[in-house]
Amino acid sequence: MIVEEIMKTDVVTLYPTDTIADAIHVMETNNIRHIPIINKENNLVGLVTISRLKEVTPSTFRTNENPDELTKPLELIMEQNVITGHPLDFVEESAALFYEYKISAIPIIKDRKLVGIITETDILRTMVELTGAHQPGSQIEIRVPNISGILSDIAGIIRKRNANILSVLVYPDKKDDQFKILVIRVQLMNPTGLIQDLRKAGHQVLWPNLPGI
Repeated sequence: MIVEEIMKTDVVTLYPTDTIADAIHVMETNNIRHIPIINKENNLVGLVTISRLKEVTPSTFRTNENPDELTKPLELIMEQNVITGHPLDFVEESAALFYEYKISAIPIIKDRKLVGIITETDILRTMVELTGAHQPGSQIEIRVPNISGILSDIAGIIRKRNANILSVLVYPDKKDDQFKILVIRVQLMNPTGLIQDLRKAGHQVLWPNLPGI
């Protein structure tokens, strides 16, 4: 999946000469926490977040203390070294940026113009959808050798149970790099029979670890 499929394109923006009061009003009115700052050519020049506002002007969030702070232009407080993305970036790569840099939003740039924005909420929602966690089903974890064809074998066993595969994730086995952990979500509410089939075929099912099977 690429960023273009999940980014918001109706981006609320402000200019560097707009004020802190403008930013607070826009955030409250639009129920947002991030405002890209652009110039007249729609080039991104900065980013203002609600955490940034609270960091640099904490008194503006208390009743009428230091009202002059509200008139400061955003160019004085905006973050200028902004991590950006492109519409054709992979969502997984963007998620890694959120994790690595501990950021909460990524403006999306194309041909040097601001065309969208994604937030950590967008990433979380997309990860839930990609893993199928929002759909009814069962999750099965299987420890398998790191060899070709193993996923096809397991998919064949699942197919014999007439179960749909909702998602497949692959993790390294931290104890042995010769093995992988497959996390498969299947459209079965009772996976007992499938687990039996997998174990009869010689596969090591880690979860669910049902007694007596």
